[in-house]
Amino acid sequence: MRFSSLVMVSAALAFPALAEVKVIESIVAKVNGDIITLTDMERHREGMRRELEARKEMQAAERQQVFEERSKNILRDQIDRLLLVQKAREIGINVDPDVNRRVAEIQVQSKIDDPDKFQQWLSEQVQQPFEDFKSQMRDELLVQRVIRQEVGGRINIPRPEIEKYYEEHKEEFIRKEQVFLRDIFLSTQGKTPDEAAEIEKKANDLAARARKGERFDQLAREHSEAPSKENDGELGWWKRGELKKEIENLVFDAPRNFVSDPLRVENGFEIIKVEERHAEGQAALEDVEQEIMERLYMPRMEPRIREYLVKLREDAFLELREGWVDTSAVPGKDTSWKDPAQLQPETTTKAEVAERAPRRRVLWTVPLPKGRSAIERDPDEPPTVQDEK
Repeated sequence: MRFSSLVMVSAALAFPALAEVKVIESIVAKVNGDIITLTDMERHREGMRRELEARKEMQAAERQQVFEERSKNILRDQIDRLLLVQKAREIGINVDPDVNRRVAEIQVQSKIDDPDKFQQWLSEQVQQPFEDFKSQMRDELLVQRVIRQEVGGRINIPRPEIEKYYEEHKEEFIRKEQVFLRDIFLSTQGKTPDEAAEIEKKANDLAARARKGERFDQLAREHSEAPSKENDGELGWWKRGELKKEIENLVFDAPRNFVSDPLRVENGFEIIKVEERHAEGQAALEDVEQEIMERLYMPRMEPRIREYLVKLREDAFLELREGWVDTSAVPGKDTSWKDPAQLQPETTTKAEVAERAPRRRVLWTVPLPKGRSAIERDPDEPPTVQDEK
């Protein structure tokens, strides 16, 4: 008995997994070889909760109701994301330059030059490892690109439909005079006169580049030091009486796509672009055509995306753990979990193998008449004309 007890204790010490089994991670679903884990689900749920908590305009009860409703589709959303990311890779979409550019922009904004310190700071801000953050950003960009290319790019709004919508909603396009503005701001706060002169020179250079055709929104994102840079320099729509008089006189008398010289403002220089303008009165169809297209486009987009995801599901290999539900599952498609430990191996006898094997006649030592070839042939196959020569 003592010997037996020692053996059991030794086995437990040698194989601690036998003494205590710990689940490191739980797989919820398999999608074409990729997996969705319980950690992925919880991270998505927590991100959704933080997003809703940031919406202060919503009441607490309303936020909770929205959270519970969205929680029902968490697995669906994760499967959607994986299918779209896989499709993007399949068709060769590459967003790595965009990811690197965005991370570089965040580092510039953080004013942290040391790469290690920046990564640590960013991990604390987003509450996840730096590489996980980059991977998540990469997946989001892949999803956006594949939807735009494979779904959005195939939605066509016929011109007659645009004209019909305009005629039926003309009263919605009676406008007050207003302009849509973007800006680039370069700060001179705390700078010496020589440094301020260099900043003014840079501002003049940026204005010249914008006039030559470089995208103003991209220049704003890369160089502006104003909060508006987060939205590519967007300041939005402005009516008369809402701006400082000198700015109002400048932008309301300017044509569409006008880019100003650098304006000396408090603590810096500002470049303003008039990106769009609406004259007072009934807007012409040409002036609101893009807006109408967006109104007609968006209601078509969501159902088309869902149709596309259904097609991806039909062609996909999906397995879901018991108790989990894909709310967009394809009817009739088997997505049940296949536990490898429960799979039964196929057994075959030697007799069955022999029966399946093709019966061939190989002429090893029999001399062949001139003109004959040693071609293997099934004994049951009728002779060819060549065989009978």
